[in-house]
Amino acid sequence: MMKKPALLSDTERLIQMLAEKDSQIEKLNKQIEAYKNELEALPLDTGASKPASEAFPDIIGSGKEMADIFTLLSQVAASSTTVLITGETGTGKELIARAIHQASPARGKAMVTVNCAAIPASLMESELFGHEKGAFTGAMESRAGKFEQADNSTLFLDEIGELPLLLQAKLLRVLQERVVERIGGNKSIKVNVRIIAATNRELQREVMNGTFRNDLYYRLNVFPIALPPLRHRREDIAALAGFFATKQAKAAGKNITGISRKALQDLRNYTWPGNIRELQHVIERSVLLNGDGVLRTIYLPDAPDRKYLEEAAQEEPIRTLDEIDREYILKVVNHCKGRISGPHGAAVLLGMPSTTLISKMQRLGIKKEHFIERDF
Repeated sequence: MMKKPALLSDTERLIQMLAEKDSQIEKLNKQIEAYKNELEALPLDTGASKPASEAFPDIIGSGKEMADIFTLLSQVAASSTTVLITGETGTGKELIARAIHQASPARGKAMVTVNCAAIPASLMESELFGHEKGAFTGAMESRAGKFEQADNSTLFLDEIGELPLLLQAKLLRVLQERVVERIGGNKSIKVNVRIIAATNRELQREVMNGTFRNDLYYRLNVFPIALPPLRHRREDIAALAGFFATKQAKAAGKNITGISRKALQDLRNYTWPGNIRELQHVIERSVLLNGDGVLRTIYLPDAPDRKYLEEAAQEEPIRTLDEIDREYILKVVNHCKGRISGPHGAAVLLGMPSTTLISKMQRLGIKKEHFIERDF
């Protein structure tokens, strides 16, 4: 009977020991979870977001695609050669233009930018070439155009494919003669301007369709640089995401320490139709919607409805008969390498006299510069 209290004491000690073990296990589980989270997160400052080229510090990218771009930039920056930058929307064409300017002899002067898609056609001529006082209603004073403002510097013509045909002809003259005349003026003003143009359009196709002058295309396409879409640069996504997350966290007053590997994998698996600009906006939204610490959730856009995409692809815009005739005639004339008459001319293929075809081309505004010159 005297041993019973001792048995109770042993039981209590056993319970206490088990409780301590449970506490230790819980502590170990928390440590394991912390280590797991640490391993799962990619720090923002991994060194990958540092510029891959000392000559072009504002450009992030270390893959082969960007290595080729850095080589081209190094070859052309120090010259005054005209550059045509092509690529999908959001690939960073203006950033590349600024990098070229900053590495050029004109780096001490500001690069002048014109967005050809943002300015109405009625105002574009004045914007580019300037005007004299009283040249048109509202011209209360003389004004220098962008060419004069960019004298001895760089003029960046963004979305050059949007420039109307009439202004394309005037732009070509300035590029050839290096002089401008203000609207309402009769004085030729010499300009020394380095041209960098950019477009997300396929200008060769625009030339074939008659919406872009072939002589201007060849004048601009002296040194082409084609920027790769982000889906071809998946090795650069981590560095770009880290750069944008750091920038947005600072602006939002948040303490974002890293990006989880799952979130990074989501970024790499996405197709990025809007390219780097879309990535920037996605990271900005994700930083705002996440708390401090590791960025674990990426708020990607919803995938477009497949049926909607198929219907949009099948639907064609309604065009006038003149637009259809113009496109088809240009296609045939280009096929004939510019020949109008003769046994191998476009008139024979179209089944009409050459005089009728020439008259029709004149009415539709089709000129020699709109089609490929014939080879002899």
